[in-house]
Amino acid sequence: MELKALKGRYDAIFSLGSNCSPAIQLQKNNLRPYAGVLDWMNSSSLEDVNNLLRNRFNGFMQRSNLTFEGIDAHHRNYVFKDHLYNINSVHDFPIRLNTPDNLVTYSEFRSKMDRRIRRFLEKISTCDHILFVRAGKIDHAILDLHAILSSFVRHQFKLLLVEYTGVTGIVEHPCSLDNVTLLEMQGHDIWRQNDHLWKTVFDGISLD
Repeated sequence: MELKALKGRYDAIFSLGSNCSPAIQLQKNNLRPYAGVLDWMNSSSLEDVNNLLRNRFNGFMQRSNLTFEGIDAHHRNYVFKDHLYNINSVHDFPIRLNTPDNLVTYSEFRSKMDRRIRRFLEKISTCDHILFVRAGKIDHAILDLHAILSSFVRHQFKLLLVEYTGVTGIVEHPCSLDNVTLLEMQGHDIWRQNDHLWKTVFDGISLD
């Protein structure tokens, strides 16, 4: 599906990872009225995300599944890995309030995650038009993702996948799936140099 076919109004838009950039760009373009489950997670493997979605988030980020991985790049939060799904929380456990052995704020985090999961599952069951956005490697796992979404999104959805590479600007790729858009986007500085490209991608997209 060509990028221009992505334009239109949606009832909900969710990031599916693999890092924070889709959520940040949705927010910058006024397309993120609430947080999604994976907004502030590192989920580098689409296969792991597929497994998470297939299981409807069962067991996700339960305390017994978390292992300490280190400290984030800004030295503000502890990084914890959900070893069941190989997905990292990087912004949820402030160093000033927690220790690697004692997550004082876990109950608050758990309530937040449960709320986001409930919202996600409610939206995919009730919304007429949903857009999912993922930034990550474009590979065969896309077919599995599409099949999983098709199995439990009750109404219409579209899927945008963006891979950061060495291209200049944006390059569109054909896709045999009629509701999937595949893009390559320049990746030399995704946090500071791509705002105008994401603005182009989201131009003509709005939320009801």
